[in-house]
Amino acid sequence: MSATTEAAAPQKPQTPSRAQQVLREILESSTLVVIMAIVASMLIGAILIAFADEEVRAASAYFFSRPGDTLSAIWEAVSGAYTAMFQGAIYNSNVDSFAGQIKPFTQTLTQATPLIFAGLGLGIGFRAGMFNIGAQGQIIIGATLGGWVGFAWHLPVGLHLLVAIIGCALGGAIWGFIPGILKAKTGAHEVIVTIMLNYVALNLLSYLLSLEAFQREGQDNPISPTVDTNAQYPLLLGDQFPLHWGFVLALACAGGVWWLMERSTLGFEFRAVGANPRAARTAGMNVAKGTVLVMVVAGALAGLAGSAQVLGTEKNLTLDVAGSIGFDAITVALLGRSRPLGTVMAAILFGGLKASGPTLQVQAGLPVDIVFVIQATIVLFIAAPPLVRSIFRLPAPAHEKEVAA
Repeated sequence: MSATTEAAAPQKPQTPSRAQQVLREILESSTLVVIMAIVASMLIGAILIAFADEEVRAASAYFFSRPGDTLSAIWEAVSGAYTAMFQGAIYNSNVDSFAGQIKPFTQTLTQATPLIFAGLGLGIGFRAGMFNIGAQGQIIIGATLGGWVGFAWHLPVGLHLLVAIIGCALGGAIWGFIPGILKAKTGAHEVIVTIMLNYVALNLLSYLLSLEAFQREGQDNPISPTVDTNAQYPLLLGDQFPLHWGFVLALACAGGVWWLMERSTLGFEFRAVGANPRAARTAGMNVAKGTVLVMVVAGALAGLAGSAQVLGTEKNLTLDVAGSIGFDAITVALLGRSRPLGTVMAAILFGGLKASGPTLQVQAGLPVDIVFVIQATIVLFIAAPPLVRSIFRLPAPAHEKEVAA
């Protein structure tokens, strides 16, 4: 009787141990998805490197008779390419001096500086429910205004740099205000407006560089005078390294953005507007004002990205002053999950990829397009978390399972 009763009684579900819960949380976390997306991108890059290598192609012609030669060639090509990228972005052990060995990492941080600024601005917009892709134009206008202050004005040491930085932030803020006010007052979609403003900014800079006030004396090319020394970011580690104090300002801005979004009332309003504008309006928040302020703050940060270029790296205005920073920053913000710490780490990753390009060409003899492909595949995987989870057999988060159910 008792044995039958015990057999018929329903068994209680086993409670997972603490270690199992921690492992489950790790496997379900979005951070792991980001890491595995980078790993998958590097694997795809390895395949492309193998196909692009001449020795691999030659050895593959007799693969079935001597497969070891092909596998050895693939290993040498891939390991050589990624070693070259490491030496170009992190640490170069082939150089005798310590300064030369760590110089690649300072170049990575220099490349990452404008991406941190712009990525922070875009991340604020994303968390506020606005897909701002106008960082490119905001960088151009910020660099234009700040650069003009840098070479046209002549102010004392310290003050000149401060005013030039403010000019960059102001230029970006003005360019961010335009789509913000249009969306708040007319409902114009920020994606369309910011795309158009990117082209307006580029053509405006092209026009300004044709004027005598912006044209370098004795030059027919569209290039401005060099920014005064007083308006340039001082070098952080001395003349032998390219890293400047703009990187420190970028880290300070990351801390400021964290405080703004996580600890301030204004940041709470930004997040509330992004989560549910109707509920925010019902709670008494001014949604239109929040929309404008989000774009102004995002534009100011993008303008500071322009300061890293015109006051730190390039030291003059050209049509290529923004490069592809505004578009790369979209990926940086997405990769960093629109959080300051994640944005900084993603910017350093992309800065390293960009810094490693020349070394990849010289040492490995491979096209720099390999780096662009890796960046593009990172974007692809970040935009499709279920794909990453499916490839690596990762469990879906609990909230996604509840929605599916």
